[in-house]
Amino acid sequence: MDQQELDSSGDRESMAYDVVVVGAGPAGLATAIRIKQLALAKGADIAVCVLEKGAEVGSHILSGAIMDPVALTELFPDWQAMGAPVKTAVSEERFLFLSKDKVSKTPEWMMPKALQNDGCYVISLAQLVRWLAAQAEELGIEIFPGFSATEVLYNNQGAVIGVATGDMGIGKDGKPTDAYQRGMALLARYTVFAEGTRGQLGKEVIARFNLDAGRDPQAYSIGLKEIWKVRPEVHRPGLVMHTAGWPLDRHTYGGSFIYHMADGKVAVGFTVGLNYSNPWLSPFQEFQRYKTHPAIRSFLEGGERLAYGARAMTGGGLQALPELVFPGGVLVGCEAGFLNGGRIKGIHSAIKSGMLAAAAIAPAVLSGRRHDVLRDYPKVFQKSWLYRELHAVRNFKPWMEKKLKWATLMFGMDQVLFRGKAPWTLHRHVPDYIYLQPANQSKEKSYPKPDGKLTFDVPSSVYLSGTNHEEDQPVHLVLKDADKPLSFNLPKFAGPEVRYCPAGVFSYVPDGKGGMKFQINAANCLHCKTCDIKDPGQNIIWTAPQGGDGPNYPDM
Repeated sequence: MDQQELDSSGDRESMAYDVVVVGAGPAGLATAIRIKQLALAKGADIAVCVLEKGAEVGSHILSGAIMDPVALTELFPDWQAMGAPVKTAVSEERFLFLSKDKVSKTPEWMMPKALQNDGCYVISLAQLVRWLAAQAEELGIEIFPGFSATEVLYNNQGAVIGVATGDMGIGKDGKPTDAYQRGMALLARYTVFAEGTRGQLGKEVIARFNLDAGRDPQAYSIGLKEIWKVRPEVHRPGLVMHTAGWPLDRHTYGGSFIYHMADGKVAVGFTVGLNYSNPWLSPFQEFQRYKTHPAIRSFLEGGERLAYGARAMTGGGLQALPELVFPGGVLVGCEAGFLNGGRIKGIHSAIKSGMLAAAAIAPAVLSGRRHDVLRDYPKVFQKSWLYRELHAVRNFKPWMEKKLKWATLMFGMDQVLFRGKAPWTLHRHVPDYIYLQPANQSKEKSYPKPDGKLTFDVPSSVYLSGTNHEEDQPVHLVLKDADKPLSFNLPKFAGPEVRYCPAGVFSYVPDGKGGMKFQINAANCLHCKTCDIKDPGQNIIWTAPQGGDGPNYPDM
């Protein structure tokens, strides 16, 4: 560690590693593991640590999830013998189009290859990342759960030289309490940003280094998920079912999934593209309505809801992928946007992106380099099967922003007739928040009251997420302009944050003076980042709260 690095840590204690990885999801852990594997193959050692903001690895992880094991097999060829929690093979597939009371099934011969799941598995991503963490620790990788990285550290030349964890023991008033503890500086030759969708630090470095210049605006969706214990007679281990259509209108991108897991459990989820235009729409309420459709309720009636959660997802594809490298660091996984929307999968692409990054990082470290631009990473990506896969479905999201039936037809032609090699590439031109229309130009929506058996309210749902935040800390949802919710969001858009948030974090309440005030209940936050993405004034900034706080997902 040179003097410049020591000075950068300020008054913090510091620790130095060759590589620091921010985020213990599949991309971050795969990066760390592959770096170690490559070093061991050379008879060398590379010091790697992984920071995870969740109280334990997997506690903030949420995904559908169907996994293509192709990347896991590259990382660990004998993963089955090693006991990886990847056991429920896809046994049957259904793709349904829903109207309010009817259903039509897409024939198998009409299904594009991108949407077929031969050889894939229904898994819990939380279980998988815990298993990956165990493999990482066996390789000598240090993992620190409960530590939120909240600051990027730079040297005098502007290169990234590490990150700092957040201070602990700061009171609501912003002043240190008796429990105050200064955050620590984690210094590195190279820093890997693997925070997932719309990561706080990844967002900073993308802006600082202008990594998204010339790229399409990233496209996002919110995904809501529940896990149910269903009646034995309706459980079909390995059954995978996707739907499109009702309850969303033909202009609103979204869909659903039902994945039959092991042990009588079913994962049921609903996604809504965050480019929706009607400010009265509530993704949470649309999810609840969806479960009342006869084709869906038949699986869930008589069952028990066990868990609930939500998160935002990237979906812009190859055209929205930012530059992956910058002085001293790289982006991997959903931090960059590697999810394959056309396949409705992102785990295999996250793992592979981490492995590709590691292929550039390990030789650089072993040759004594530091803080430079790892240009080999984007080069190997462009030669990989991951690039070819994303290129084949590059038009998925732009098509899906059209009317549902037309979009489905055109994407089907793209995949079946052209096999993903159409001589054109479509583009998106504006970010998701721009699409929101004024409330007085939109159709107001009303939603039925929950029945407590099939449909539920937000408070009981958040309870099932295990969300917990220390009350005596600054609100981690920061407003650039404290007056803007009342001066802009409420009069023009009828306060859309009340509806787009899946956890009831935001509300407008009487101020006791005959007016209204904007209230943030940060303790409910699921860390989905939807507010950071969808707010029409781009006024809400999601930041990491005190380390370990947030949801506590056991098997999501």
